[in-house]
Amino acid sequence: MRFPDSFLDEIRARLPASQVVGRRVKLRKQGREFAGLSPFNAEKTPSFFVNDAKGKWFDFSAGRNGDIFSFVMETEGLSFPEAVERLAAEAGVPMPATDPAAEVREKQRASLYDVLEAACRFFEQNLQSREGSAARDYLASRRMGPEVQKRFRLGYAGASRSALKEHLAAQGISQEKMIEAGLLVSGEDIPVSFDRFRERVIFPIADFKGRVVGFGGRALAPDVPAKYLNSPETPLFHKGALLYNGAEARKAAHEAGTVIVVEGYVDAIAMCEAGFRNTVAPLGTALTERQLAILWRMAQEPVLCFDGDNAGMRAAHRAIDVALPLLKPGHSVRFALLPEGKDPDDLIGAAGPEAMRAVIDNAQPLIDMLWARETEGRVFDTPERRAELEFRLREIARSIADESVRRHYEQALAERVAAFFAPPDAGRQRTEDRRWGKRRYGDRSAVVGRPSFAYRYPDFSRRPIAVSEALRRSARTAGLPALREAVIVMTLVNHPGLIASHLDTFAHIELGSRELDSLRGQILEIAGEDPSIDAAALRGRLEAAGFAALIERLDGLIRRGGTWQAGPAAADRDAEDGWQQAVTLHRKSRTLHKELKEAEAALASEPSDANLARMVEIQRQLANTDGTEALIDGFGASSGRPSRGF
Repeated sequence: MRFPDSFLDEIRARLPASQVVGRRVKLRKQGREFAGLSPFNAEKTPSFFVNDAKGKWFDFSAGRNGDIFSFVMETEGLSFPEAVERLAAEAGVPMPATDPAAEVREKQRASLYDVLEAACRFFEQNLQSREGSAARDYLASRRMGPEVQKRFRLGYAGASRSALKEHLAAQGISQEKMIEAGLLVSGEDIPVSFDRFRERVIFPIADFKGRVVGFGGRALAPDVPAKYLNSPETPLFHKGALLYNGAEARKAAHEAGTVIVVEGYVDAIAMCEAGFRNTVAPLGTALTERQLAILWRMAQEPVLCFDGDNAGMRAAHRAIDVALPLLKPGHSVRFALLPEGKDPDDLIGAAGPEAMRAVIDNAQPLIDMLWARETEGRVFDTPERRAELEFRLREIARSIADESVRRHYEQALAERVAAFFAPPDAGRQRTEDRRWGKRRYGDRSAVVGRPSFAYRYPDFSRRPIAVSEALRRSARTAGLPALREAVIVMTLVNHPGLIASHLDTFAHIELGSRELDSLRGQILEIAGEDPSIDAAALRGRLEAAGFAALIERLDGLIRRGGTWQAGPAAADRDAEDGWQQAVTLHRKSRTLHKELKEAEAALASEPSDANLARMVEIQRQLANTDGTEALIDGFGASSGRPSRGF
């Protein structure tokens, strides 16, 4: 039987290619793709790649490629209908009815594309006619000249109530088809149907195959009740499951490594013209769960860009609530906030693409936006109010469905609460006294968010919550950076099953020790040849390669440091949690050391309170980073050790 394209697209949307292929091929993340050994040819070096954004797999050794259906057909010997049925069941998509009526409906649906394409051409021609002069003037005022109009197929709907209807009727298109496509307004109380779009600049909306499925219209008259008007829900147009510029942005997002979400059509076009072709926009509504799922197929951390006004902040806060329950390992969102009173089109027009690039590059993690939403502008001058904050954050963390992400959010938010209400250290107190006279940092009756150095909190999202005395002693004798690097390398020696999941991070993290760098290179080479190697075999091959003495020294170092999670006795889950914490602290420490050098140089050249405050703050963060080990919620439980919770 012939399956409807919409049915197959729904299965593809619900099943990432890496998930389907990963059942047969052991995949590891490699940049924006997944790599593995060919299931069709015997090979030692991976030449098989999967791209979730494209929904495709590529086997360069066998010269084959395809989608999830062809992969199941070729690896399981199924026919196309059998493969579709298998994957539909996995995706939870009911099989379409096989009666003749279903095939008729699919043909009708296919013909709607033709109707909408004809309407799009009509709007395009109308924009370039004498009637469209006012619309062209408006577009020119927004820096959308002829080339932009052509590229985005912009159009114009005139004032006539029947111009489009008459044009399409002359081509033999029935009124019923026009109504089904959402082009006419009709109803029992409307004697004569009429054009839905009138006196509006038209923005065609395409699906992810580039086919026109609907329109958005921007009113030119200032007194129109609805400034923007979209097509209604139709068999082709589902507002919550589409993104403006989605088809083009998906290609660009693969190259850029991220996707940017702005609030409107004009902003999306302005971003594309400024070089940010990986930009999309929702269709005049708040971001939906379905749209977020689509974005995650394009990039693991989409950047949500909001206008710098109250409406923009409200939209950002709504996006937090949509995203939180859906977070999963490696998948989140970041927030880019524009200067107040500016949207992307304004900012690019006033300051150029570089200013917009700076906004995108400074996008904040979701947890920072969440913390700001729950604390800024609020007073925490009583124990009850502080307890309320802690309770609210705990409840928010519990809304996250994924257990692992929820656990890390509970830890991070608990650390921020503890740090927020903890007594200040002397260095910070002196800085506060110098800047604010007699006003004391310890006076928590102030409103959070005032422009005080005292309230510029560092990122505590990865700060450990307990201190190991053994690790402190080891830090003094062996040097903590060396110990952390030992943990990073030896954890994967003792738990090689984690290498595939963290290959990219492990391969590129900076190591200060040449010996460890050489050992890392050997580990990667062995793991590439034998991805399923166990710890004993890996250690044996490393020792045979001349690393026996180094491994013995590293074993002793992690024992003295009390970093049991890097040893062979730790459960894989605890080893992975400890490894990720070590990587985070290692990166943070290296960054802080670089920032400290810059701060010291700035203070030497300009001995101001601001430069002194910056140096003191960096020193404080370094002190908090040094000599600490990860104790996260549930940490150690998998290995039979006592754990502490949130």
